[in-house]
Amino acid sequence: INRRCNQMKLLHWETGGFVLYHKRLEQGTFAFPIHNRTQISWSDLVLMIEGIQVIKSSQKRRFSMR
Repeated sequence: INRRCNQMKLLHWETGGFVLYHKRLEQGTFAFPIHNRTQISWSDLVLMIEGIQVIKSSQKRRFSMR
């Protein structure tokens, strides 16, 4: 991610070789996940690319019939 946080390049390994993705935002900026700036999970990366920022989430207990 560049200094202005409006462009991202992603190098990804696939079976045939490396793939370089480049995304430039016309408006807004990319937001890093708050909990960890050095390593992010695949799901956090997908959310960041799509512009979804998860501030706080928790899973509620559900009744299960066993």
